[in-house]
Amino acid sequence: MKVFLRLLHYLVRYRFRLIAAFVCSGLVAGLTGAYAWMVRPVLDGIFISKDEFLLTVLPIVILGVAVFKAGFSYGQSYLMNYVGNHVIADVREELFLQLMRLPAGYHDANTSGRLMSRVINDVNLMAGAVAGVLKDLFQQGLTFVAMMGIIFYQNWKLAAVSLVVVPMSFYTVTQMGRRLRGLATRGQEKIGDMASALQEALTGIRVVKTFGREEAEGARFQHSNRAYLRATMKGVQVSSLVSSHMEVIGVLGVAMIIWYGGYLVIDGEMTPGAFFSFLAAMFMAYTPLRRLAGANNTIQQALSAAERVFGVLDLENERDRDRGLRELSPITRSLEFRGVTFQYDGTEQPALRDINLSMSAGEVVALVGSSGSGKTTLANLVPRFYEPTRGMILLDGQNTREGTLKSLRRQIGIVSQDTVLFDETVRNNIAYGKLDAAEHELVEAAQAAYAHDFIQRLPDGYDTVIGENGVKLSGGERQRLAIARAILRDPPILILDEATSSLDSESERIVQLALSNLMRNRTTLVIAHRLSTVQNADRIIVLDRGRIVETGSHEELLRNGGRYQRLHAIQFQDAELAH
Repeated sequence: MKVFLRLLHYLVRYRFRLIAAFVCSGLVAGLTGAYAWMVRPVLDGIFISKDEFLLTVLPIVILGVAVFKAGFSYGQSYLMNYVGNHVIADVREELFLQLMRLPAGYHDANTSGRLMSRVINDVNLMAGAVAGVLKDLFQQGLTFVAMMGIIFYQNWKLAAVSLVVVPMSFYTVTQMGRRLRGLATRGQEKIGDMASALQEALTGIRVVKTFGREEAEGARFQHSNRAYLRATMKGVQVSSLVSSHMEVIGVLGVAMIIWYGGYLVIDGEMTPGAFFSFLAAMFMAYTPLRRLAGANNTIQQALSAAERVFGVLDLENERDRDRGLRELSPITRSLEFRGVTFQYDGTEQPALRDINLSMSAGEVVALVGSSGSGKTTLANLVPRFYEPTRGMILLDGQNTREGTLKSLRRQIGIVSQDTVLFDETVRNNIAYGKLDAAEHELVEAAQAAYAHDFIQRLPDGYDTVIGENGVKLSGGERQRLAIARAILRDPPILILDEATSSLDSESERIVQLALSNLMRNRTTLVIAHRLSTVQNADRIIVLDRGRIVETGSHEELLRNGGRYQRLHAIQFQDAELAH
């Protein structure tokens, strides 16, 4: 009920349309009751008393009732679906925005396929509760009330007999509903697994084809698909049992009415017309009761989905965690790590231990070390993708936690080996960080990134759509677009994470020229495995198992004969062997 009431809270902004839909539902229910009421004059007045006036008038009245009922039914259906679908759109947009604001750690722990399932499948199930079920709750609920009013007005004793089956119906609906809710939760988890398998296979389609793993991926998808099918069929089984039980309960009620009502007609306490009018009203009352039972199945699935959606919406996001009150000014003096230790959730050992590092404004500092030494983790702490477990990061002497997250990230640009581009035009990808950029600014950024020439050779130049993650471009071209995007944003702090590691020699040479333009007059943190790319850095920091073990220039570190010299010797030897 708590989840359902929270879902109904989204209806407040559409309350006037909801009230109008409620009025239409009440009128439809009343007009439906009129059908049952008119059975009595049809039988007693026309077929038994042979009243010609009623024979003339009643068909016209019935037609008029049908016309008005159709009009109000249309209004109720349209308004309720309008409200329901708009509410679902609101929830989906709120959920997507929440996912964008959740910290990087949450996305590391959850696959994109499962998160996509929350936004699409879970919210679609919620739509069944809001759009369809609200319609049934209003329409069928009011119809049931109208029918029961007619039933009790006509004969309260017979009505009391008919109500004997209501507790049985309620028991069936509630017991089966609990079972359905659990099955719905399991089914939504399975469809999340299926979406994850699908997303991974499609994203890595070239790897799948290269290793000839099409059949293996098919088997993997089949496993998750069949698991979802089993959960779905369990739900279908329970849902079908509800329908069958309600059918038997309804027939039991009718049988009891015929038995007791027949005695009343035989004894002369009811006319045949009154009895059949009562019976018609009873049938019309059981129909909404049966539909409400069916709606309960949908409600249970929707509430299960709503719990999962609200579970995400209730998580603390970056905006909630942001305690900063001041706008951080662009760096003018230094960026400092002071006693920084960081440990990932669920791990036993810290990824970084007691890091003390100060960078002057405009300085180029390179982070080197073997895989797992903590280079990328250290860089990820600067834009606060993660928060230090202990210690602090200072910008011009001010703790970055005291400044707003937006003002911090506004002055940081990142170019990594995993270039992220969108299925948009070249123009929109470059202007991603500065949507109001003038045309000449965009072209100048592309020229500085050595991208302008190849862009002009594209079919539509800057208006060419480059496909998902820039699939229509080469690796070097994608990287240069990412550099152009960073240049256009003009951030005072730059993070380069293995920006040239996956490029061939010719592409690397061009990208290095573009990076030189990007790094000019910026405070730059460079992460690199290939030491040849960081020899010109102002300072090189050597990390090992989360600790700083060496600091100095390229020449100084080579002379010291420490870990950097060993890494350099290994890479130099590998390069000689490669030739």
